[in-house]
Amino acid sequence: MKLKLSRLSQNHRTALRKCLSEGEAIDLETARKLGERAVKMGLETLDLAKMHEEALLHVKLPRQTLRIGKRMVRRGVAFFAEAVIPLEGTHRGVQEANEHLKLLLETLTERTVELAKSNETLKGEIVQRRVVEDSLRVSELTTSQLLTKSRQMQEELRHLSRRLIAAQEEERRRISRDLHDVVVQTLTGINLRLAGLKSETTKGSRDLQKKIAATQRLVEKSVEVVHRFARDLRPTLLDDLGLIPALKSYFEDFMAQSGIRVFLVAYAGLEKLRSETRTVLYRVAQEALMNAGKHSRASEVRVRFYEEGKAVRLEIDDNGCGFEVEGARMGRGSKRLGLLGMRERVEMVGGSFSVESAPGKGTAVRIRIPQRTHQSKKGKSEELTRENL
Repeated sequence: MKLKLSRLSQNHRTALRKCLSEGEAIDLETARKLGERAVKMGLETLDLAKMHEEALLHVKLPRQTLRIGKRMVRRGVAFFAEAVIPLEGTHRGVQEANEHLKLLLETLTERTVELAKSNETLKGEIVQRRVVEDSLRVSELTTSQLLTKSRQMQEELRHLSRRLIAAQEEERRRISRDLHDVVVQTLTGINLRLAGLKSETTKGSRDLQKKIAATQRLVEKSVEVVHRFARDLRPTLLDDLGLIPALKSYFEDFMAQSGIRVFLVAYAGLEKLRSETRTVLYRVAQEALMNAGKHSRASEVRVRFYEEGKAVRLEIDDNGCGFEVEGARMGRGSKRLGLLGMRERVEMVGGSFSVESAPGKGTAVRIRIPQRTHQSKKGKSEELTRENL
């Protein structure tokens, strides 16, 4: 750096001497170049002034007149003024840069203030969001607990419903037995005594014979009513002979009363199912036929049992008028209760239940129940109609 400064000082002296000794014309290009070199070296105006002063002291010129001396002074001033122009330009650039930097700093300060306000607002929003999240978390926990409790209550209700159905079926079995074993036997005994009295009367007692015969007919009708009532409660055939004979007997009576033909397809392995499963299948078939007789205006119903892997499948189809399944499910009345009862009975033994129907399309009941016994061999299917029942 010192070497460069020394060279610049020497060049300055040489250029100044030449400028002062020239004629009328003066070339200040060299002075400007010296100023540019001073800028590159990082010199200030004061540094260049000292260098110019030292150059003036070292410049030795011959004696001159006063007029020539004034001209040399003007040239020296002009030389220095030209040399300092690049430095002044640098100063103006620095000032402009300072002004620009000041503006940038003001803008940055404003933006910093705005950012601080935004941060405060954001912090408030974060706090509010955390409060909302905590509330949602508590609400979600409460909802989850309520849902769990609701499911537990639903399961308890389902369990109670199944126990109620089982108790109802057991009570029906007891009442059916009592009707059959006590009431029917009593009525039968009365009828036999009336028959004995009738045979003992003389030929002249025609009025008494007529009264006894009328009483016998009432007793026989009562026995028939009690039989039907007992069969509706719990058919003894279901417990004594099995599911297929009980269904045959019920279908025969149903066809006689309703005029609707019933076709049955079954397999012998049904009788190897558990008692509760056979009871569910009988009750579902009974309820489906009762619905068909009351609501469907069908002419025939097909009841089919299939062995499907380790499950038994029951399909009941009628050709009646059909109905809106969703409307029946959400509405009131015996049809809705009948569907709910069938579904509950099937689900009680771990099965699945579905109903397919539409106005004018008939009704199809589909049931699938897992077999709880060893898988049986498929027996021969049999089809029954009103004529061969």
